[in-house]
Amino acid sequence: MTLLLGIDIGTSSAKAVLFDPVANRIIVTAGQEYPIHHPTPDRAEQNPEDWWQAVVAAVRRVTSGRDVTRIAGIGFSGQMHGVTLLDSAGHPLHPSIIWADQRSAPQVTELTNLLGAESYARIAGTLPAAGFMGPTLLWLKQHDPALLERAHQVILPKDYVRLKMTGEIASDVSDAAATGLFDITQRDWSSAIIRHAGLPEHIFPAIKSSLAVAGYVQAAAAAELGIPAGTMVVIGCADQPAQAVGNGLIRPGLASVTTGSGGQVFIPIARTPGQDLPTDPRLHVFNHAAPDLWYILGAILSAGLSLRWLRDLTGLGSVPDAYSILSAEAAAVPAGAGGLIFLPYLTGERTPHMDALARGAFIGLSAHHTRGHLARAVMEGVSFALRQTLEISRGLGASASTIIAAGGAAESDVWRSIQADVFGLPLQRTRLKEQAGVGASLLAGVGAGVYRDLDDACARTVQPGPITEPDPQRHARYDALYHHFLELYPRLKGDFARLSANST
Repeated sequence: MTLLLGIDIGTSSAKAVLFDPVANRIIVTAGQEYPIHHPTPDRAEQNPEDWWQAVVAAVRRVTSGRDVTRIAGIGFSGQMHGVTLLDSAGHPLHPSIIWADQRSAPQVTELTNLLGAESYARIAGTLPAAGFMGPTLLWLKQHDPALLERAHQVILPKDYVRLKMTGEIASDVSDAAATGLFDITQRDWSSAIIRHAGLPEHIFPAIKSSLAVAGYVQAAAAAELGIPAGTMVVIGCADQPAQAVGNGLIRPGLASVTTGSGGQVFIPIARTPGQDLPTDPRLHVFNHAAPDLWYILGAILSAGLSLRWLRDLTGLGSVPDAYSILSAEAAAVPAGAGGLIFLPYLTGERTPHMDALARGAFIGLSAHHTRGHLARAVMEGVSFALRQTLEISRGLGASASTIIAAGGAAESDVWRSIQADVFGLPLQRTRLKEQAGVGASLLAGVGAGVYRDLDDACARTVQPGPITEPDPQRHARYDALYHHFLELYPRLKGDFARLSANST
């Protein structure tokens, strides 16, 4: 029996998925959490060695008692945007500055102004945002130049774990596209942006296809992981394209709404010769893992992170079934959370506000509200933000006849129902779980020759699942609340900026 191993380097944890490509099923999954460090309120960092140790633990659990010689290939999915600086020996020089970091907010404007917003977006498919590699490197150049001068290479989170396995440094088109330093049409680093920013060009790694073979597991890594040395490893891709592959979104006409740590709306698009890719300063257009395909991405920063924050704040951080408890309590509260609206801007916001100083808020809080009201308001507020992102994305001209629900929220009946009611659209799940890990496995399968290509992999693997239909009465209730939600950020923007100035 041939097996494929998918590894997903998420924001909160690393997950390993052992996949059977013949039976089209997940054999077993395992995850291992790691912390996000906040040295100051505007910073978010992780220790790259934590990723590696979490991967070792997860892989050992999924392979325990199994014939590891049958693993034909390993693929990767990874959190996007993060900056991991390496010395000449491939060792981290500093904790990785991840996507949720907001220190580079002032550099966003500087970087944009170097070429002008229109030219920048035409090259990169996006304007830079705080937490992207581009603004973060510019911040380092201005505030810690000695560290940047010591850097031999800069890579993204999944690339570090793959480096630990293979000893090879590289990145792929989909992950590099999300740095704000990449030419999405030419599929390579943008010399124009990098040179205008005054960043050292030599630190950026070689770019390969997401399906390319990156190397083979070295003996030392094999001993730690408990798998054979010489196992083939593919480059892999960013987490959003990986989830898209796992959901079969490798052609235009479909869309997904993912509620993981962050929240994303993902719509694949194609480009005909001579046609410019559409852009909008509130959205991102990045390269897909699938060849000759791009996608529109709208992103909110604190989706599942908002519920995780509430979990920890209310004393459930160490309770194993904490999310089930919160879901049950939220389900017992009627739509509208008893007159409570939550703004999910705990770490600033991207789509549509592009405001690193935006802040979270409960509006309408009163003494009668319980933890269940807070949980439902968080789920509804995140869903309102995702609806706003979905509407802006579709307004760019992308078509989507089916919405695929993905991420942790898709596993919660109450949160999935809230999303369908807020969007006023049916949501479909695929029957396979862990879509990012499955997508990484399918990339490995193509690289190993198990599948002819991604079309073959998705046709043989993706299994449409149940559909959650919106309730017309709840949708009407949510429609009114949604328009109230839209009014709140413009009213509070100035307050957020003033209060954030006093938060350090």
